[in-house]
This record gives sequence, structure tokens and C-alpha cells, in this order.
Amino acid sequence: MIPYEEAYDLIINSTCRLGLETIDFQESLHRILAEDIISDLEMPPFNKAAMDGYACRKEDLQNTLEVIEIIPAGYSPKKEVGENQCAKIMTGAPVPVGADTVIMIEYTKNIDDNHIRFTRSDSKSNICLVGEDVKKGEVLLKKGTSIKAKHIPVLAMVGAVLVSVYKQPKVTVVSTGNELVEPHIKPNSSQIRNSNAYQMIAQLAEMKLPVQYLGIAKDTKEDTEVMLHKAMKESDTIIMSGAVSMGDYDFVPEVLKESGFKIHFHGVATKPGKKTIFATKDSKWFVGVPGNPVSAFVQFELLIKPLLMGIMGKKYKPKFYPFVLQESFHRKHTERKSFEPIIINPDNTVRLIEYHGSAHINALSYADGLMVVEKGVSEIKVGEKVDVRLI
Repeated sequence: MIPYEEAYDLIINSTCRLGLETIDFQESLHRILAEDIISDLEMPPFNKAAMDGYACRKEDLQNTLEVIEIIPAGYSPKKEVGENQCAKIMTGAPVPVGADTVIMIEYTKNIDDNHIRFTRSDSKSNICLVGEDVKKGEVLLKKGTSIKAKHIPVLAMVGAVLVSVYKQPKVTVVSTGNELVEPHIKPNSSQIRNSNAYQMIAQLAEMKLPVQYLGIAKDTKEDTEVMLHKAMKESDTIIMSGAVSMGDYDFVPEVLKESGFKIHFHGVATKPGKKTIFATKDSKWFVGVPGNPVSAFVQFELLIKPLLMGIMGKKYKPKFYPFVLQESFHRKHTERKSFEPIIINPDNTVRLIEYHGSAHINALSYADGLMVVEKGVSEIKVGEKVDVRLI
């Protein structure tokens, strides 16, 4: 077994890019930028009114002002504002030459059809100055940014309708086990329904990654080999659950070696997920996780997700947040770093969920996160701080 931190480093150092592609910015959500996004203009591109009102000279605020023009948004002013003059202006419209202040329409009164007076003693300028938000040539989004909804308007603003992104890995999911049946089948006394595959397909869907599911491989060397080779032809990354331990029917390590894969590690000092295996061959990545569903879920979050993000061009490390433990925690075996499901209370303390081990998948359905218990730690006292990985 190797420590989780070492396994993470081996995963990250194994990644390489699959190349670039140019896509429509509307399809770029969750993709990784392969270029800097640089502004081709100033924003705002002109001095614009921050609100509806009248554009005038600040020195004339206490005088009766003649309205010489009406300026809606999208209209270029035709007249210059002079002494004791103003232009009625709408939010977002260009401020006319000569004006240095926009007085709010609520703070004016009409004298007649063409004259108004300001009803306050002073006013802010209420003008958004040209280039105060963005300078031409400024880098707005850096290469390596994972595009989120908040980035889409930035791309639109600068006309980046086609963006260069790193290609996504094609992922294949395979389950193994004679005892497995698909969810629509009622299992007999020696069978269980396959949940791992659909759990990991959902985790991949959250990452917006293309995925194919090949089904369930029987616990034979031949079937394991057939599934692996088929997955290699159709994808860059293979995720397999089950058949990675040391039992008589666990053929994955043997098949990997015979297929030319280099096994970087087989065994991580984590609980759950001890028997996780990671291997590579050329530009192919293989991760095998134990068959218990909590193990599969946790190892996907801790190791598979960083692998996939690295292939797409972004270094990703799971984030852990500090919380205070509401109750004491005890354990007997301390040789592995463990991840315990918890609920976050309204007061930002955390409490443990009843958890029977790595087969207890419904415990995760109630969990807000996973509490980290470091190797060698047998007790965490009430009130102590703990690190939590949100899920």
C-alpha cells in the first residue's frame, strides 16, 4: 500500500493532454480553456449613464436647465451639452460631450416642457467611464480555466464565440462479478444489483464527460480480458469496479500486465478503497476500484476525478474544509487514512452518520461530506476541528 498523497501524485504525473479542439462558446460549459481570453475592446466602450436621468455639467446643478436632446440606449448623441443645458438620458446610453454628471430623474422637477431643475444640493457623477471595467488587451480568462456559467457572458462580451479547449477523454465503465445483475432484474439469493456502474456514470455526468458502459464482466480471466481490450479500442480511460483484490477470481492485475499496462500502484492506504489499482499504457489510463459501492464512490472523488481533470488540462485536487466535530469519534484500526460520512448541522458542526462499512451505500445518500481521519489517529474528541470533503 502507498499513502493517498503518493497515489494522487502518481495519478497527476501520469496525465497528458489529448490535443485541442475549437468549439462554440455556448457548448463550452465545464470544458478547460486551452488559451487566454483577451478583450478586443474597452468596457464600457464609451462613457455611459449608470441610470435614467439628465446629463449636464456639475457646475450648473443649481440652475434651471434646458433639455436639448433625448438620448435612449443605443443612440449616439447629436448635440454637445453647454452652459445650463442638459440631455434626458436613459440607463446605458452614451453620455454627450460636455456633460460630466447624470442627475437621477427622481431628483428633478419639470419647469415646463423644455426645462427642469435639480431638487438636491449635490449629485454623484453616475457615469460609468470608458474602460473602467475592462481594458483592451486585458486577459479576462486564463488558460486552464474550467468554464462555468459565470464565464459564458465574459466570452460573449469579447466576441469569443469560438474557443479553444482541451479534448475530453472518452471514458468506459465496466463492472465485474458473477454475483451482479442489472438494476431492472430482481436478484436471487446469491446475487446483488449492480449499483457501482450507475453511480460512476452519474459522477461522470456531473463532470459533463462522454461515457459508455460495457456491462458486467464475469469473474473469468477471458471475460475480463475481452472487456478490457474492447474498452481500450473505444476509449482513453477505463474505470473498472471489482476483481482488483487478491482472491481466486480477481483477474484484473494479471490481465493488465499481460496486456502491456504498467501498474503504478495496487493498494492505497485509505479506507474505503484499499485495493484501488492504477495503470497506464501509452495514452490509455486504467483505474480499478473495489466492488463495494462506497469504495468506488470515494475513490472516484479522490483519485479518478483528478485524473480526468488532468487529462483535460487542469490540475485538480479535492478541497477539504474545516468543521467542528459535534461528537467524539473512535476507531480501533489506524493504519489507513479513512473517510467517514457526516452530516453538516445548521451551526456548522458535523456529526457522524450510522455507517456499517464500504457496502453501506445508502449512508452516502444522507451525507453532506466525508470527514478525514488521518493515519495513526484513533480518537477525535468533541469540539475538535476536522477536515471535510463535501460531496
